[in-house]
Amino acid sequence: MIELENDIVKTLKTIYDPEIPVDIFELGLIYEIRINDDRFVDIDMTLTSPNCPVAETLPKEVEDKVKGMEQVLDCKVHIVFDPPWDKDMMSDEAKLELGFL
Repeated sequence: MIELENDIVKTLKTIYDPEIPVDIFELGLIYEIRINDDRFVDIDMTLTSPNCPVAETLPKEVEDKVKGMEQVLDCKVHIVFDPPWDKDMMSDEAKLELGFL
């Protein structure tokens, strides 16, 4: 399962918030990835704000890309706002890319 989780992270790193030139994983938008024995994936993610313009499309893109992986049977994305996202959740790589370091 660790290998599958790593592959899911690689897939998530191909998805970008259109307003920020950093992938959603490095932005810290992915809170949790759960994989059950049947290869069903649940992902808890957040958005940069509840009024994010991609609130409808970004979670669907995550779901579709992970579902499209050969080793994944199905995927469901859950949008959560607790804890609220802030820039401290970004990786150092993202902070450097955006000029915060």
